[in-house]
Amino acid sequence: MSTDTSGKSPTKSEFNAGTRVRNFLVAIVAIALSVSLVFGLKSQGNTVSLTQLGEESTPLEVALANGKPSLVEFYANWCTVCQKMAPDIAALEKQYAEKVNFVMLNVDNSKWLPEMLKYRVDGIPHFVFLSENGEPIAQAIGDQPLTIMASNLDALAVGSPLPYAQASGKVSKVSTSVAPPASSDDPRSHGGQVVN
Repeated sequence: MSTDTSGKSPTKSEFNAGTRVRNFLVAIVAIALSVSLVFGLKSQGNTVSLTQLGEESTPLEVALANGKPSLVEFYANWCTVCQKMAPDIAALEKQYAEKVNFVMLNVDNSKWLPEMLKYRVDGIPHFVFLSENGEPIAQAIGDQPLTIMASNLDALAVGSPLPYAQASGKVSKVSTSVAPPASSDDPRSHGGQVVN
């Protein structure tokens, strides 16, 4: 077994050089993370929220009375498909704001239950295209490509038949019941009230 008896140990200058290199690398990593964080927050601020769209949308009563055709969207803040489509809806609203009303109705608000029943909303997003008289022309359910929505809005704005009426895509199921509960006197219950 041999031991080093030369007496050489790292000098203070070698130790300081290693510390400086390490500190320099830590500083570089800290700067890189800071820049990433700033850009990440900046890009996150450009997203469109459903709450914001809902607050800025045309109220249903105004849309039905102002003589312009309307796009009514039934949505919920928890709906992932609605969230995915929000930037497209915001872009379409900017493009068609002068020609078409954009109405956002949150299905979690019981105020809109009559409209949900009227248009048979059982999945969201659920889009209803209304004429300038407030009459339903067509419906689209679920994830809709931007080009299809734009084509429908082009036709809606000029009063032409919608090229993609009754379109269905990926939906989020509405979790609240929109139908009244069955009564025990209902002849269609087929023994649903039988107790063992």
